Amino acid sequence: MGQRVYLPKEQQDVTRGTDARFLLGIKRIRRLYCNVGIGFHLQLLPNGTITGVHNENRYTLLEMSPVERGVVTLFGLRSGLFIAMSDRGKLYGSGHYSDQCRFKEKLLANNYNAYESAAHPGMYIGLSKVGKAKRGNRVTPTMTTTHFLPRI
Repeated sequence: MGQRVYLPKEQQDVTRGTDARFLLGIKRIRRLYCNVGIGFHLQLLPNGTITGVHNENRYTLLEMSPVERGVVTLFGLRSGLFIAMSDRGKLYGSGHYSDQCRFKEKLLANNYNAYESAAHPGMYIGLSKVGKAKRGNRVTPTMTTTHFLPRI
């Protein structure tokens, strides 16, 4: 018989989507700040739109959950959606967990993080200098548009 694993109470009562793999590890509540243009926080709106906003608001709060070493999901607490990336690099809000919701969290030399799609290697989360979400296939980790600072 296999060994039983017991999850902490806060992880037992959460069931988002049909796949519970995102429950692994310690969840962190953060805002992702990108210091491009005038500086933006990544926000996930209830309609699935992902943009940058200068001032913090309830849609900028994200729950970062590790699913394996170096791979996280980004869940909008207020919107109830996961940040996902399509095969064409477009960011969108997804109501269900899938492989498109997984991002490799990479620590950069400047102490910022870059988030690369685990399903589509080479595509990164990025914001333009006016706060619009950039396509993942149009940015690289050397561009400041992909540099995010997790803030509490």
